[in-house]
Amino acid sequence: MHLLIGTRKGAFILTADDKRRNWSMRGPLFLGHIVHHIVQDPRKPDVLLMAARPGHLGPSLYRSTNFGKTWKESSAPPAFAKAKEGEKGLVAQHVFWLTPGHPSEPSVWYAGTSPQGLFRSEDGGGTWQSVDGFNLHPMRDKWCGAGEDAPPDGATMHSINVDPRDPNHIYLGMSAGGVFESTDRGATWAPLNKGCSAEFLPSPDAEYGHDPHCVRLHPLDPGRLYMQNHCGIYKMDRAEGLWHRIGTKMPKKIGDIGFGIVLHPRDTETAWVFPMDGTTVWPRTSPGGKPAMYVTRNGGKSWSRQDKGLPSEQAWFTVKRQAMCADAGKPVGVYFGTTSGEVWASRDEGESWKCIVRHLPHIYCVEHAV
Repeated sequence: MHLLIGTRKGAFILTADDKRRNWSMRGPLFLGHIVHHIVQDPRKPDVLLMAARPGHLGPSLYRSTNFGKTWKESSAPPAFAKAKEGEKGLVAQHVFWLTPGHPSEPSVWYAGTSPQGLFRSEDGGGTWQSVDGFNLHPMRDKWCGAGEDAPPDGATMHSINVDPRDPNHIYLGMSAGGVFESTDRGATWAPLNKGCSAEFLPSPDAEYGHDPHCVRLHPLDPGRLYMQNHCGIYKMDRAEGLWHRIGTKMPKKIGDIGFGIVLHPRDTETAWVFPMDGTTVWPRTSPGGKPAMYVTRNGGKSWSRQDKGLPSEQAWFTVKRQAMCADAGKPVGVYFGTTSGEVWASRDEGESWKCIVRHLPHIYCVEHAV
């Protein structure tokens, strides 16, 4: 198995032995590029897609058909339509998120950008087209808010989830904007934020304007959604259509603020989060400088701290939303990368941790690959 690592200064590929004890590293790839996301195509395992920005130049996408040995740049990366003369248009600053399409559509990929935009490729990532049902929606500007409402690293579209039962059914998250859903392959969209608090908005029950950090759909039960939000940890059963805050059971001194959330591939009740300090000025570091993973095995009714092997003090890092993942091993392996350039691995579902790489640049993504 492998881990695909995207950092502020390039990409790396980690490879484990059969027991996941020993790791080797290949890289850096694209040294100096800001790599926001690298994803394996589950339909064609030798294919990787990478979202990268080469320094001061514009964002682009790269595709490998031999698991990262060679790469080819997209001939038409995601780009908003040019504005009419005298009008101000949108310009993609970077591609933030990549998601493979439905298994029945083997050449389809989706990409989310900063500022918030949705794009689709029908040729495996070679060329990209705007999903106009969202990008040109008359409510887009209201959904996404003004530029000053964006998070510190810029507004993003992320958490693009395709329902494994139906290629027309898509969820996405926006920071800021909220969670949105389409049932017609992106032609129309509707907010999906009922029950989610938004303490920073004039109306805490607003229909849109929320700040989901990461939204995950469970592969065994695609009607079950989990979310790590700016205002807590939530769960939804889609048939009900209501978010329930399950982070209230986290320890009060830790809170339920973080970036990422990871799901157990065989258990719909198990999820992992990595809390960060969301108090006062939002330091976005491990609470108290004591990092830990937290796991629920009962759908959020209770949470357990998992810090064996992690630094016990003076570790002021955090974990970005794409920088957590799990494999399908028995037991499940859980992995995360830090803003201080470390990659940590657990072979026992978070019960114990080992640092497998140090001294990388600031890590943006850690994705599992077979």
